[in-house]
Amino acid sequence: MTDARPSLSEDIGRRERNYLIKMGIRLICLVLAFTVPAPLPVKILLFAGAIFLPYVAVIGANAPQKQPPADPGMTGTGQNEIPRHRREIGS
Repeated sequence: MTDARPSLSEDIGRRERNYLIKMGIRLICLVLAFTVPAPLPVKILLFAGAIFLPYVAVIGANAPQKQPPADPGMTGTGQNEIPRHRREIGS
């Protein structure tokens, strides 16, 4: 396993899929709210889903990807750090 982030196209694809799934659920809520003869609380719940899901979808699509937790076997130093025991030229 690598600590490298996924490519930009993979990240955008993941975000687009999540957005489209949430918007599909919104569409289902909206259609059901108008077509199904349900009690008022159910219709209110369906309308609430249709109203608030776009906000949730956009926030989720714009959220940065979470970094995986650091491997406990890894040291705290980064790859770009110069070891302290190594002397630089000119020092």
